[in-house]
Amino acid sequence: MNPQYALEALNFFMADVQAGVGPFLGVYLQAQGWHPDAIGTVMTLGGIAGMLATSPAGALIDATRHKRGIIVAAGVMTTLASLVLWVAHSWWMVAAAQTLAAVTGAALGPAVAGVTLGIVHARGFDRQFSRNQVANHAGNVVGAALSGLLGWRYGFGAVFALAGCFGVLTVVSTLLIRGDSIDHDSARGAAAASGQEHEQASGFRVLLTCRPLLLLSAALAMFHLGNAAMLPLYGLAVVAAHKGNPSAFTAQTIVVAQLVMVAAACFANRLILRLGYWGVILITFLALPLRGLVAALFITAWGVWPVQALDGIGAGLQSVAVPALVVRLLQGTGRVNVGQGVVMTVQGIGAALSPVLGGVLAQHLGYAAAFLVLGAVSTGSLALWLLFGPSLKKACRSCSDLDNPGSLAT
Repeated sequence: MNPQYALEALNFFMADVQAGVGPFLGVYLQAQGWHPDAIGTVMTLGGIAGMLATSPAGALIDATRHKRGIIVAAGVMTTLASLVLWVAHSWWMVAAAQTLAAVTGAALGPAVAGVTLGIVHARGFDRQFSRNQVANHAGNVVGAALSGLLGWRYGFGAVFALAGCFGVLTVVSTLLIRGDSIDHDSARGAAAASGQEHEQASGFRVLLTCRPLLLLSAALAMFHLGNAAMLPLYGLAVVAAHKGNPSAFTAQTIVVAQLVMVAAACFANRLILRLGYWGVILITFLALPLRGLVAALFITAWGVWPVQALDGIGAGLQSVAVPALVVRLLQGTGRVNVGQGVVMTVQGIGAALSPVLGGVLAQHLGYAAAFLVLGAVSTGSLALWLLFGPSLKKACRSCSDLDNPGSLAT
């Protein structure tokens, strides 16, 4: 099989593996008698574990020539951890399963980005990664739709069984990528490395010495602090108001967002060429405060359409623009995947804290107040992006100049 087609198949099936039971976890635990604050806390533990594992995972991807093996191992372990939730409902078992899934799944993002870079090289990365994300979001649509349908028809057990099937297909798709199709030097952005200093740089050094990368990471951390809890909280809010079937409504929230993400990912590369990375990421930061306001005003079954459409715009564009920008910023350093991991780690801080913040707010102030506060928190990313706009615009524009790689890493 053409390695690029196999790569897209991997992204399609990997979507359900990365998410695990994902947004279904909240309504599943709610059905087991859990309260919103406990649900938020256990999700936060998983988020923290994944956050801590992502940078070391990126460093491992840079160092190893067994990237396919890492994807296979991570896919298997993440799927098994999700299946544990089917039979174990105690707080400690759920927390352990979420932690294991997050730690093993942390390698999937940097690994797939590295494999993509190794196959198509830097000049082809934006286009291919956009295709990867279209496949990934399409996989989320199919996985969520099937989960909702099977969950409604057969119960939550079918959702876990489906996760296992997608895990097997993820392994098969990975093995269809020929090992000799991956240039491991290009996969870590070392093809044009010019010095030993870059080769020895750690992930944390890359973060601290590349100012645009630092600003991007901080802005994404605030964005995800407001964004990560909205989907599970909105599902809980509507179900708690007895305005939707738990499995079917949760699936609907995912499908709506992912369909918009498919469209956003399709056009992301064109928007990047037209508006630049800075402009595209600005659009994503504008969408979230509006999403929080709409979610607070319309806790109804039909409210899922505008709420999740706004999520689709933000997440769909970011899923392409952010990894592509990191590749441009760090090309030539030999540490591209560490950089990807560092950005994921910093934004993971916000994502990890979001569920517990949202859960506590919903428990004590109500769902509407929780959505308003989460939307207000996310305006910090918008303020930071605008405040440092001139320097960020310059960095983002110069990132397209691949004839001088690595120039932005200082």
